[in-house]
Amino acid sequence: MISTKKKIIFGLIAIGLISIIIYYHLNQNNEQKFFDFNINTNQANLEVLPIESIFTISGVKGEFILDEEARLKQYTRLFFQFYDKNQDLYNELMNNDDKTIVIYPIFTASAYNQPGFYNYYLEQCDDECLTVPIKLILRAEIGGNGAQILKLLNYKFLSDIDIDKNPNILKNFDKVILLHNEYVTQTEFDAITSHPNVIYLYPNALFAKIEVNYDQNTITLIRGHGYPDKKIDNGFDWKYDNTRPYEFDRECKNWEFYDINNGKMLNCFPDELIYKNSTLLKTLKDI
Repeated sequence: MISTKKKIIFGLIAIGLISIIIYYHLNQNNEQKFFDFNINTNQANLEVLPIESIFTISGVKGEFILDEEARLKQYTRLFFQFYDKNQDLYNELMNNDDKTIVIYPIFTASAYNQPGFYNYYLEQCDDECLTVPIKLILRAEIGGNGAQILKLLNYKFLSDIDIDKNPNILKNFDKVILLHNEYVTQTEFDAITSHPNVIYLYPNALFAKIEVNYDQNTITLIRGHGYPDKKIDNGFDWKYDNTRPYEFDRECKNWEFYDINNGKMLNCFPDELIYKNSTLLKTLKDI
């Protein structure tokens, strides 16, 4: 017959094992799931482009036009890789901070698809173009060059959808980096603007308000970008909107980050700067 003392010991052991199992289970369920995007390329169709860069840049033949200054006029499909000779530089630029997160602009990528919002702005269609399917596409319009390079440099990503569904997730991170997150929900806007350290890497972020229908996998423009009244600019009436003039400065000759109430903003659109300026990438890492 088991003594009372042994029963107590066995009971404590059992409680300990159960506690370990529960703790492990909770940790498994609460493990942070990051957003990822893959770039599908047919290597046989790619050629290295002669562009000044600290990375190698490849493109699809016939889809890229260079002007007399050797700057790309069309650059929606550029692909970046490491140079072996620049490994020391990459080591210096590599992100090693688990408390930094980048927000991938799925909603903005969807808004730029056609037919879509921009067909409406051009008066090519009616309100039916203001509801579009959500599509994961890497586009130049969303800061696609920056997204690729930050992924190469070991930055972790969440998406608009992650923030909209769980706005408190941003509290897990000390630094939030936005790309060209032009179209966002009210929930996402509130989560981002209430975070104390946001780096607005691209001008024109948080510009227009949308709603999401997850059952139908669509977004709909609600306010902003001249809708529903042409006098409406920023859909949130956000006083820190830096669209004009900074969105239209693509050369970034005098780039700098300046302070706002919850972080820093870049004063130019860096999609052509980010692949050739290591100082920008180092500054972004160190902010």
